Amino acid sequence: MPSFECQECSVSFTVAQSALDKYPGWSPRFCREHSPKKPAPKRGGSRRGAKRGGGRPMAEENLTLAGVLAAYTEGPTTGAFTDGSAVPNPGRGGWGAVWVEDGEVIAQKHGYSPETTNNRMELTALIEAFQLMPEDATVTVHTDSRLCVDTITKWAPNWERNGWKKKSGEIKNLELVKELLALYRARPNCTLQWIAAHSGNRWNEYADSLATAWMREEL
Repeated sequence: MPSFECQECSVSFTVAQSALDKYPGWSPRFCREHSPKKPAPKRGGSRRGAKRGGGRPMAEENLTLAGVLAAYTEGPTTGAFTDGSAVPNPGRGGWGAVWVEDGEVIAQKHGYSPETTNNRMELTALIEAFQLMPEDATVTVHTDSRLCVDTITKWAPNWERNGWKKKSGEIKNLELVKELLALYRARPNCTLQWIAAHSGNRWNEYADSLATAWMREEL
């Protein structure tokens, strides 16, 4: 069965191919232990009955950017927002980053990799987001990857002091971690903050749409 990497704990888990075939475009992000108990996405990306702006988290869609803006209005209106994923994991993937001020897009970027992982795309999205902003910017950077937030704000400085080593073994995606840590430090007025995935936040959904743009014909 296809395997995926949990974005919460990095543990690999499997999903039956029949389930993936039933829900095209679905990329499982969490293992059973960390699943937010979301309903599986419906065929064609429809989310009838899903709640926006609070309540029960919603499943993956793959809306266009225009579709996201039409469907969502809630959440922070200023900041940078990022997302990344691989389908399957590892497999093809994409990343997206958008910087907005008072609901207006200041800058955005997205990209694609033919062979990658969820975590590599999440880290890449954050790197690109920090590169969008000048070093004197005062911006909250949002990601729905707790792993990335903890890596940069808690663990990486300790790994660095220990010669980029950790007791539990290899540091995955070390080159990306080093690059992101340097960018984070170079923008001391910026903060890195976790935001819940698929909970109706407009610009988080927008970043998700950028990250999955490679799967669509229309941006």
